[in-house]
Amino acid sequence: MMTISTNAGEVKVKTLNMRQAIIEALTEEMERDPSTVLFGEDVGKFGGVFGATKGLHEKFGNRVFDTPIAETTIVAAALGMAISGGMRPIPELQFGDFVGVAFDEVFHKLGKWRWMHGGQMEVPVTLRLPIGIAGGAGPEHSQSPQALFMHAPGLQICVPSTPADAKGLLKSAIRENNPVLFFEHKVLYDVKGEVPEGEYLIPLGKADIKREGSDVTIIATALQVQTALNAAKSLAKQGVEAEVVDPRTLAPLDMETILNSVRKTGRVLIVHEEPTTGGSGAEISAQIQEEALFDLHAPIKRIGSPDVPIAQSIYLEQFYRPSEEQIIDVVNELMEY
Repeated sequence: MMTISTNAGEVKVKTLNMRQAIIEALTEEMERDPSTVLFGEDVGKFGGVFGATKGLHEKFGNRVFDTPIAETTIVAAALGMAISGGMRPIPELQFGDFVGVAFDEVFHKLGKWRWMHGGQMEVPVTLRLPIGIAGGAGPEHSQSPQALFMHAPGLQICVPSTPADAKGLLKSAIRENNPVLFFEHKVLYDVKGEVPEGEYLIPLGKADIKREGSDVTIIATALQVQTALNAAKSLAKQGVEAEVVDPRTLAPLDMETILNSVRKTGRVLIVHEEPTTGGSGAEISAQIQEEALFDLHAPIKRIGSPDVPIAQSIYLEQFYRPSEEQIIDVVNELMEY
C-alpha cells in the first residue's frame, strides 16, 4: 500500500489490473446502493467469461445472476427495471459485438425514452461491453463498435484505458441517471496500474492528458493509449515530445482539453482500434478543423483498423491493430511540415 498526492490531498493507492479495478468498483457500488443489480451471460457463478465479475455472485447472491443468451432481452429487461422498477441495473453483454443483436433496444430505447416521455423517467442503466482484438476470436467477437453510438443522442460512452480510469469512470457511470455504454478492452483486463482506494470518481466528459508534450498531440482511446505512450517514449529519444490525450469518454466529448493540446502543439494524430472510416477519430478530426484549423502546422492524421472484417487468425489479426511503429512513422511525417 502507498499514498500519492492529489488536489484532494494524500490518497491511498494500490496496484490492480483493470479486471480487479472493475470488480472493486462494482463491489463498492453494490454495497453502497441496494438498488443495483448485475446480470448477463455467465456473470454469476462463472464470474464472467473474462473474470470481471468473479466473486460477486457469492457476495451479493441473487442481485448478481445469469441470463439466457438473449441480448435483446437483457437490455430490454435493464430498461424496464430502470424506468418502472426503481432499480439501477448493470447488464453485461459477453462480447461488445453482441450489441448489434440488441441494437434496437440500445439505439432506439435506452437513449431516447426519457426524452420521448417528457423527462418523466430516469434511465440509470450501465451497459458493460468487452471489446477489442484479443487472441483469434474472429470477426464477430473482436470488434470495437463504440463509434456507432456517437450517433445516438441520449447515450453516454466510456472507454477507459487504465485500471484507475476504469474504476473511477465505472463508479460515476453507475451513479449516472442516464444510460451509459461502458466499453472495456479485453487486452486491458490484465494491465496493471495504481488505483485509488475507496470513494474515487471520475466525472464523465473529462479527458486526461496521459503524457505532456510540445511537438504533436496524439489522441488515443482504449488499448491504443498504451500503444501511444510507448511510441511517445521512442519518439522522445529522437527529440520529438508527444502529448498523449485520452478522451476517456466519447460522449460527452471533452473538446476543450483536446483543443487546448492541439493549439499548443499544432500537429495531431488520432489513433483507435475502430475501423478508420466513420470511427471516433473522424468526428474528433472534424471538430478540430472547425475550431482550430489555423492553429495547425500539418494535416490531421488518423490511424485505425482497415475497413475489412477482422481475421480469425491470431497472426493476421495483429495487422488490424495500430502499432507503435505506425504511430512513430506518422508522427515523423507530421514533423516534416
